[in-house]
Amino acid sequence: MITGQRLQQGFAAIAAIFLVVILAALGAFMVSFSNAQHLTSAQDIQGSRAYWAARAGLEWGIASVTTVCPTSPTSLNVEGFTVEVKCTPTTYTDSGTVNLFEITALAKSTGAVGSPGYIERSLTASMER
Repeated sequence: MITGQRLQQGFAAIAAIFLVVILAALGAFMVSFSNAQHLTSAQDIQGSRAYWAARAGLEWGIASVTTVCPTSPTSLNVEGFTVEVKCTPTTYTDSGTVNLFEITALAKSTGAVGSPGYIERSLTASMER
């Protein structure tokens, strides 16, 4: 009988080590998943800020057009974003002269393209004057 008990003495230690390894892997996965959610949330907020910076640049470009485009391209700084405003004029004649202006605003954050912190939004509007 003593020999049978000695064969089973280390089984609980192996099960406990297996359980600790599984729980550690699960904890590491949860931390990784939480970090990914925080990064995605931050990018969503930055994307919204970039959209509104591009919108501000677009509205500035629309307000700056008189009968000609403003000096193009124009660069603005809006809340940490660089906004480039470009204006392209087109004139055509159809029972009178019509001037069309296509205004594009591109808002970019600092950083390299493809990095997690890089955000870019572009808006375009056309107007007749």
